[in-house]
Amino acid sequence: MGTFDDSRMSAAQTQMSDSHNESEAQAALTPNPWEAAYLRFETPEEEIRKFIGRLNRLGARQWPSDAEIVELFCGRGNGLVALQRLGFTRLEGVDLSPRLIAQYKGSAKCTIADCRKLPFDDRSKDVLIVQGGLHHLPNLPGDLDQTFSEMQRVLRKDGLVMFVEPWRTPFLTFVHFVSEIPIVRRLSNKMDAFATMSEHEIRTYTQWLSQPELMQKVAREHFVPVHESFAWGKWNFVGKPR
Repeated sequence: MGTFDDSRMSAAQTQMSDSHNESEAQAALTPNPWEAAYLRFETPEEEIRKFIGRLNRLGARQWPSDAEIVELFCGRGNGLVALQRLGFTRLEGVDLSPRLIAQYKGSAKCTIADCRKLPFDDRSKDVLIVQGGLHHLPNLPGDLDQTFSEMQRVLRKDGLVMFVEPWRTPFLTFVHFVSEIPIVRRLSNKMDAFATMSEHEIRTYTQWLSQPELMQKVAREHFVPVHESFAWGKWNFVGKPR
């Protein structure tokens, strides 16, 4: 009888453990409010296609297919998917969030790490890419300077940095104005998603947008611009390490 009870207890404990593990796995994949809004704003496939177009416009066609490329703030890895579709074979991603990295299913090596302290040797990478991560840094300009210092350290002398970040162009100002109109938010899921994302990152987002000259100054202290443009609410920057 005692053995039977022990067996039942063991089975129950195993079931509870499995249920707990399933709950943890589900929690790891459940988006937070900002991410849920982003998924309403743009599907993964739409984001991948956007990244492919952007990378091509900013010169990726000229990069060797075997270049060692790292995407920082890689999140769920849609940028890595875009790079793989473009034919690049030596890809890595870095992000601080284990939950986001767990959602990436591609072949690139992904590392959970802080971009202010990169886990790479000096002069070891050819291209470093950031697509919308720098404006999430909590303390500016200190965190930006530290991140750029690490990127400068890791890049080979003939390497490239590429980043695309929000910028207060007339277009972005207009989009913010429209997205804050209640009836527009009710009628447009995309505008509501955009406004929701802005609300959930208001501190870092406002901090970033309010200091454009300082952000440019910090970038130029670390990188020599090869291409720089401001259009459609974005700062597009490609440079070489100083």
